[in-house]
Amino acid sequence: MKKRINMKFTLVLLLIGFMIAVQYNSLENPEKRDTRDIWAIRQELAEEKKMHVELLSEVRELDRTISSYRSLEETSAGQALKETVDKLREKAGTTDIVGPGIVIEVRPSAESVAYGIPITSISSDLLTRFVNDVNRFKGIDMEIDGKRYNILSSIRVINGYTSVNGLNVSTPPFTIKIISQTVTDSEKLYNYLLASSIHDDFYLDNLVLDIHPPEEDIMIRGWPEQFENLYLNELSKGD
Repeated sequence: MKKRINMKFTLVLLLIGFMIAVQYNSLENPEKRDTRDIWAIRQELAEEKKMHVELLSEVRELDRTISSYRSLEETSAGQALKETVDKLREKAGTTDIVGPGIVIEVRPSAESVAYGIPITSISSDLLTRFVNDVNRFKGIDMEIDGKRYNILSSIRVINGYTSVNGLNVSTPPFTIKIISQTVTDSEKLYNYLLASSIHDDFYLDNLVLDIHPPEEDIMIRGWPEQFENLYLNELSKGD
């Protein structure tokens, strides 16, 4: 009889201990829930779809390039390769380009001029925030104070001055040029920047953005640095 009572008591203790352990584990590791609202989730989904479309577009472009190589005769394969290299140089930003875009002037605010507040240089954080804001729009080319900005560029502080590609950005005023693929894209970017909260960030640093209306022909210079070929070697015709 005592053995049965002890057995039941042991089982009850085991059950209670198991329930306490489960409850403790749930408190230590609560289930993570997505607390974002529906609009934030929809925006993320739209960005993922946009990225998917861009990747598909790049894959199609590469497929067309491969097909052109296969269809061309050996004599014209060199010309096709040259055209591909020219396209890659254009994407890398090493060539001058002309197209529709907008010009933005970064200058001291009227209050800072009136009160004699010294403006030394735009901060690297503010310039980076502006570039990230503009890069919401794909297919754009940018020039900051005469310095081409692309995926290889960097914004750093060197000797207390903000620099792009290792070159100091001028003390405001200076200009930023942005070229889009079409005039319509430039108009969208123009309207977006007019309503953007980035103006408040600039104003806190005693700066303002003077955004000019879109133009059809704006030229930005290519990146002056040339790529060095460190590993590729040209083979002789017999190889």
